[in-house]
Amino acid sequence: MVFSSMLFVFFFLALNLLSQIILKEAREKNIAMLVFSLVFYSWAGPKYLVLLVGMTFICWIGAMLVEKYRGKSKVFLIITVALCLAILGVFKYTGFFLGTIQAIFGVPKLIPEILLPVGISFYTFQLLSYVIDVYRGEVYPQRKFWLLLLYASLFHQCIAGPIVRYKDIHSDLMRRQATRAEISAGISRFTTGLVKKVILANGCAAIADTFLVMDKAQMKGTPSLGIILGVVTFTLHIYLDFSAYSDMAIGMGLMCGLHYKENFNYPYISSSITEFWRRWHISLSTFFRDYVYIPLGGNRKGERRQIINLVIVWGLTGLWHGASWNFVLWGLYYCLLLCLEKFVLADRLARLPRWSKHIITLILVMFGWSIFKFTNVGLVFISLIGTFGLFGNGFYTAAVGLHFRNNVFLLIVSILACTPLLRGIKEWILERYEKNAILFWIYSAWDLVHPVIFLILAALAMVGDSYNPFIYFRF
Repeated sequence: MVFSSMLFVFFFLALNLLSQIILKEAREKNIAMLVFSLVFYSWAGPKYLVLLVGMTFICWIGAMLVEKYRGKSKVFLIITVALCLAILGVFKYTGFFLGTIQAIFGVPKLIPEILLPVGISFYTFQLLSYVIDVYRGEVYPQRKFWLLLLYASLFHQCIAGPIVRYKDIHSDLMRRQATRAEISAGISRFTTGLVKKVILANGCAAIADTFLVMDKAQMKGTPSLGIILGVVTFTLHIYLDFSAYSDMAIGMGLMCGLHYKENFNYPYISSSITEFWRRWHISLSTFFRDYVYIPLGGNRKGERRQIINLVIVWGLTGLWHGASWNFVLWGLYYCLLLCLEKFVLADRLARLPRWSKHIITLILVMFGWSIFKFTNVGLVFISLIGTFGLFGNGFYTAAVGLHFRNNVFLLIVSILACTPLLRGIKEWILERYEKNAILFWIYSAWDLVHPVIFLILAALAMVGDSYNPFIYFRF
């Protein structure tokens, strides 16, 4: 079950919200939410639910042992973290490592097919952050197993984030109070994310998949403008898709009295790679910063050690995204860019105008998404070489022009959705609408009807649509 389906929006979510309205006590709301979350997660198969419950139980016991035996807390922390990472490694990386060994040494002959449990990377990191925060004394361990399981399995965000820390929503779980303003904001945020996914993200994905194909011969024959259009639309797709999921998760949380932190802040307006990663997938970036980079020493032990720490963090960041060498290459690519920004080109970049730094950053990010897109690294270089027409693939064909003309409105709206322009217009109106009767009525009417309009548009897009999961489901 995915958020962008008729079954979820008009049946599952509707029943869940109804239960939250009818039930008055926080405990009752939490029990109902837990039931809905477990049903949601087990939709893909009960065996995955067993794994989620098992990992939660390990961290529940581990955190209590850390708190009870402070003299040996580090031992229990290491054991708990090691067990969780071992489980993650078995399910996510067994095929990757055995495949690499097979390619080098020719053994083993058979590599076991292990299905990747949905959302395992996200809820593993959430549980690890919980145990580590207990070890650091930042939170007390949760004595009730079912409440910790609720935290790990919240269907709003357990599949694809944002990565929520226990200390950030503990008080919300205990109180479960949502004001009318929060419910209204939550509905608006959810419907906005839904439209962003089913219309904009899916539309951009269709164009990207037309030109960025997984066949080398076809890629070599794709005209340069087709490759560029494919990279641009994939760049739009991955942001619109992932940020749409976060919008919907944050919106559903608000409707139920849960406050999840923002996961995106218009990353494509960045003027440096450093700024880009402060705006992109914020919950993952802060996780690696707080639980890997800083404990390794951060920038406190000299430039050489800082570079080593960056290599470790970005290698892990790439590997977290997927069990394939292109993701590792993608992570190390950003490590190289960040090191160049910090240690080599800082003075020169400081003298450039912001608009030029923005263009450079956007080009580098788009190339990074080419690495991310192709699990076959060879296709990355084919797409790069093909962009300059070095395969004799030409620059333009009528088919490319037709795709562009047929989708120009979609592309314009998608680009605008990646910028804070619409938010700026809303803030401008909010500053003036109380003093201007026309603006007041326009804004009030739009605030009232736009969730309905968005829901209708999304429903029309979802009718008869095939299964279209969010891109980060596979991580």
